[in-house]
Amino acid sequence: MSSVYEQVLKFKEKYPMTIGWRLKQNSSIVERHLNPGEQAIYSFIAQKNNNPFHIFDSAVVTLTTERILIGRKRVVFGYFLNSITPDMFNDLKVISGILWGKIYIDTVKEFVVLSNIEKAALSEIETKISSYMLKEKKNYVSRDE
Repeated sequence: MSSVYEQVLKFKEKYPMTIGWRLKQNSSIVERHLNPGEQAIYSFIAQKNNNPFHIFDSAVVTLTTERILIGRKRVVFGYFLNSITPDMFNDLKVISGILWGKIYIDTVKEFVVLSNIEKAALSEIETKISSYMLKEKKNYVSRDE
């Protein structure tokens, strides 16, 4: 399985209009928090905010074998990491604008907005996340029974 950074580079090459900075630093945050045996399945970049003009909140979003990780390296020191497990996932919403699109991930505790994503990438991202979460949610239901 390729590293998070390699997956992000492939995504950026395929969808160059997606706004994203500091790809290596943000990828390293996600890679640092992968659990033993956990693998990155799909990674992409986005801005973790709802403002199309605020382009400096770049994040690497990675779908792993266990969860969704969103990593952002701070400029000076420190970082932010969000983890969304399948049992906390509620819904996914896609909005396409004139130049870019947004992905809204609704969880039990928060509402995550990923913006400034190239419009052509929206369907790919939606398919990857939705199909994974539907499959994993069935596993959580069968464990509870």
